Amino acid sequence: MFDYSPDPGLPTPERHRQLHDAVDAVTDGEPDAVANMANAAALIAEFLPDLNWAGFYRVIACDNGTELVLGPFIGRPACIRIAMGQGVCGTAAKDKQTQLVADVHAFPGHIACDGATQSELVVPVVRAGTVIAVIDLDSPLPARFTQDDADGLERIAQLLSSRI
Repeated sequence: MFDYSPDPGLPTPERHRQLHDAVDAVTDGEPDAVANMANAAALIAEFLPDLNWAGFYRVIACDNGTELVLGPFIGRPACIRIAMGQGVCGTAAKDKQTQLVADVHAFPGHIACDGATQSELVVPVVRAGTVIAVIDLDSPLPARFTQDDADGLERIAQLLSSRI
């Protein structure tokens, strides 16, 4: 059994270091991508305060190329399919760049799966130069996410790129 209880007073960089170590521990040696995404989403939700959604969208082949399809997550029901280039998740996947959005209502084409969301952080998971998924974090607080959060999630995305 895994028991990870982060100290709520941890500075953000240390919180992200411990989150990375926890994700590494629960995914190391596990070949099942869904299990690894599910555990990673659970740990992210446990370690990072003020989230209303944490999870994955996977890049899946479709008739028109590829699209993002909902993967394991913690939170309210979410949009199932997102076109590449649409919304914050689709933009992160298409551009292969982290999207740190302080105000989702100011983001052109934002897709509102949960009306409570005010800010969002989306990090692409890249393997061999190709985006295979995105990690999506939503918060009901405006400007919840910082560059430290983006850096920490980018390290987790790098770790998971060979495990999902």
